Amino acid sequence: MAQEATSGAPLKTTPLHSRHVALGARMVPFAGYDMPVQYPKGIIAEHAHTREAAGLFDVSHMGQAFLVGPDHETTARALEALVPADILNLGRGKQRYTQLLNNQGGILDDLMVTRPADPAEDGRLMLVVNAACKEADYLHIAANLPREVRLVRADDRALLALQGPKAAAVLARHAPGVAAMSFMTAAATTIAGLDAHVSRSGYTGEDGYEISVGADRAGALWDLLVAEPEVAAIGLGARDSLRLEAGLCLYGHDINQETSPVEAALVWSIQKRRREEGGFPGHLRIRQELTDGPIRLRVGLLPEGRAPAREGTQITDEDGELVGEVTSGGFGPTIGRPIAMGYVVCDFAKPGTKLNLVVRGKPLPATVVTMPFVPHRYKR
Repeated sequence: MAQEATSGAPLKTTPLHSRHVALGARMVPFAGYDMPVQYPKGIIAEHAHTREAAGLFDVSHMGQAFLVGPDHETTARALEALVPADILNLGRGKQRYTQLLNNQGGILDDLMVTRPADPAEDGRLMLVVNAACKEADYLHIAANLPREVRLVRADDRALLALQGPKAAAVLARHAPGVAAMSFMTAAATTIAGLDAHVSRSGYTGEDGYEISVGADRAGALWDLLVAEPEVAAIGLGARDSLRLEAGLCLYGHDINQETSPVEAALVWSIQKRRREEGGFPGHLRIRQELTDGPIRLRVGLLPEGRAPAREGTQITDEDGELVGEVTSGGFGPTIGRPIAMGYVVCDFAKPGTKLNLVVRGKPLPATVVTMPFVPHRYKR
């Protein structure tokens, strides 16, 4: 029986819900779903396991969909009218991170876009969007497509993420070709006889894969992978601490409809052609910020002491003047100390700048640092 969400609507469940319950997971409402925040060993142990071996995450609450058009150019240009990434020159079997933008250049959502490797699927693009935004995203995309391109929801698919330094060795036992894949590539494959779409990507800063399968096969895939000696089930709590150490944005916290990709330090995701040509929502603001610099910038913050600075914590300069706000913060288990990220006025964004974080009314010293806090270990 699904729990009641705060809105009164019943929480949705993923195809793996019963398996989380059977493993003793603590379930919490998240983006309208009943999701595992942690298993009995706890967040710190799950975090460490992902860094040292392989963690298995259920991310089936994410939205999966396809854009379908007559050819790649038509479909790519349709998506380019909504996002700032270069989709036209995305190679077959390649994946790209981008953002859906509003007319002011603010971020409606961030998403992954994959062009299938099979030439027979030219004209199709696979999208993975955030769970909390997916219904609004689908409406927004569908309303802004040309007649010859359509959005096809893939609600009949589940999504699993296998992350960590031993993920490749584990998955290669069941799908040998995946070991040769590099970061941000994707391919259709079979895993122990199960049809799957695999990308070498993830949200932890570690090497690993995201695996899309039919919802009716998700349980079999989960059972197969979690039975491997290197693999442990990991909940949303460790997923959050891992992505924070990796310096990755969480939608609705570090990025939202007011923040631009330039402010969010996501300029790397806007390829040169798009910066020069524009043609996406808010391109005038973004071009101006690229030229003149934004008013504020997302930065990493290393607080002194042991007190974590949570979301909403005010950031002041050494004279006590307000210069920004923390958007994500907590304890970094890998480095054994509090870490945070947030937005500060650009004059205070240079690494090494000394600032204060106002925690429980007290200014605690912190230093602006370059992210990620823990080096990424993607397979290039």
